[in-house]
Amino acid sequence: MFLLQSPEVRTLDTFSAMPESFRRRERSAWADANRGGTITDSFLEGPVFDEAGNLYVSDIPWGRIFRIDAQGQWSQVAEYDGEPNGLKFLAPGKLLITDYKNGLMQLDVASGVVTPYLERRNSESFKGVNDLIFDADGNLYFTDQGQSGLHDPSGRLYRLRPNGQLDLLLNNVPSPNGVALSPDGRVLYLAVTRGNCVWRVPLLPDGSVAKVSQFFTSYGPSGPDGLAVDAQGHVLVANPGLGYVWVLNHLAEPVQVLCGIKGSSTTNLAFGGAERKQLFVTDSTYGRILTANMVTPGMPIHQGKTS
Repeated sequence: MFLLQSPEVRTLDTFSAMPESFRRRERSAWADANRGGTITDSFLEGPVFDEAGNLYVSDIPWGRIFRIDAQGQWSQVAEYDGEPNGLKFLAPGKLLITDYKNGLMQLDVASGVVTPYLERRNSESFKGVNDLIFDADGNLYFTDQGQSGLHDPSGRLYRLRPNGQLDLLLNNVPSPNGVALSPDGRVLYLAVTRGNCVWRVPLLPDGSVAKVSQFFTSYGPSGPDGLAVDAQGHVLVANPGLGYVWVLNHLAEPVQVLCGIKGSSTTNLAFGGAERKQLFVTDSTYGRILTANMVTPGMPIHQGKTS
């Protein structure tokens, strides 16, 4: 990668760490399959804020959803038989979950009850859904990653319309992961973890996609995961294998690199705080939430249409 100007390098601070009382230092089926059997006390993902400023995160191996208040205090909202990853609000108090094990699930945050939302497509189970985002019209875009990769480039990108119509937009992705939308909603950015890159997916007026391209290429042992976009159109890329968050301009040039401490696994990110100018990043290695103050606010995160 050749850059005319070196990016600004900054260090991520720690906002809050999972309390010891919530850490499970024991073997799990998820860690056996995805972490080489390493004891994994938690694996945080899916950060999203509610209207009161509380941060919600998922814990994949133990099927848990946590709420973290503005002071960094943790409480467990739900625990169920699943592997939750991405989170977005379907409506106030109703979280939609991309669950690798079960498909799309819905959580009532007041009661902690988790119920199915969309478990299968035409009676066929998903490969393993990962992340999701709503657009301004209530269309839900979500990735179906499974164990796809360069050896098996069969990961999928779906759109679920408010009327229930499910559209398969891409079926040739080597590990589709995080998703984010451009400020005008006309482009979807797609993290392709095993391809170590981010794709640019134009969303056409007729509902199709075309001229999908590779927008950004990273490097290292594990590629892009979670994505976010700010109000100026910068694309922020959580890169767990490097412990970085890339901040990219419209040419996909890094203008900032936000770094965790050595060994951090920066998996996903969300804007919150005053005027959405504070970035929050899940560090899945150490079970922490990292943070950085940003000049440009993040884009608002849309909710679903529940009519």
